[in-house]
Amino acid sequence: MIETNHFDVIVIGGSYAGLSASMALGRSLRSVLIIDSGKPCNQTAPHSHNFITQDGEPPAAIAQKAKDQVLVYPTVQFVADTVQSAQKEENLFRIRTETNVEFTATKLLFATGIRDLIPDLPGFADCWGISVIHCPYCHGYEVHGTALGILGNGEVGFEFAKLISQWTPHLTLFTNGPSTLNAEQTQKLQQHHITIIEEELDHLEHTAGKLEQVIFKNGTKQAISAIFARVTFQQHCAIPQELGCELTENGYLKIDHFNQTTVAGVYAAGDNTSPMRAVSEATAAGTKAGASINKALIQESF
Repeated sequence: MIETNHFDVIVIGGSYAGLSASMALGRSLRSVLIIDSGKPCNQTAPHSHNFITQDGEPPAAIAQKAKDQVLVYPTVQFVADTVQSAQKEENLFRIRTETNVEFTATKLLFATGIRDLIPDLPGFADCWGISVIHCPYCHGYEVHGTALGILGNGEVGFEFAKLISQWTPHLTLFTNGPSTLNAEQTQKLQQHHITIIEEELDHLEHTAGKLEQVIFKNGTKQAISAIFARVTFQQHCAIPQELGCELTENGYLKIDHFNQTTVAGVYAAGDNTSPMRAVSEATAAGTKAGASINKALIQESF
């Protein structure tokens, strides 16, 4: 039961960045409301890696432990809901949720992440986060030395192939149609024994999300254990933009050194602000945002 409708800070998004910020704020004796819809972008990933003390843990288990620890602080409250609208009214923000509840706060923090836009390739969505992956630092070690693929083309495909070559000598670049690599890039990949296949993909053959083969439209196939792919994305929550927050040219919320957006009193942290999609990065960003918000509140009241 939420005992009040006004808070120092409303944190929208209760995953790693939002929970980390809420802990910093709770430890600063700030009244905080976390509102979360329960739809993290890494919900399909079975394990989280490259975060000391939590290496190999399921992402949901890390988030649940964090939530349990954050809610020990009596000034922090949590509600499972979705924010539908937010308005700035002089020195406060007024938000309304999907369940038609209204809250106000002095500051807002958006830790709402991004939504991956999955390509229309049969099998891709089923394997996303399991054996079709985006980050070698998060998942590369588990498939190192095996037959790996890159789904990409041109400059992006070249740079991604160069990066992933650190993890395996058995690497194929699937351009999914005519290659747009230049002659120098093609030669460089060939020198490093990276195969380039220009055939269009028909579907990915898998068992419970674990890749087995790439099937091409010409009927041929190739065994593969994992594919690295960079997909396009959009902001998971459009409300910051509705408030007037600017985006960078790459589609992330624009923030300053203190995690404040281009709208005074509105902050952002986590995947919605940075391409560095890692639990450790989101956690650090949340801590910084929480401290920045607390400092701003002190400055305004002292």
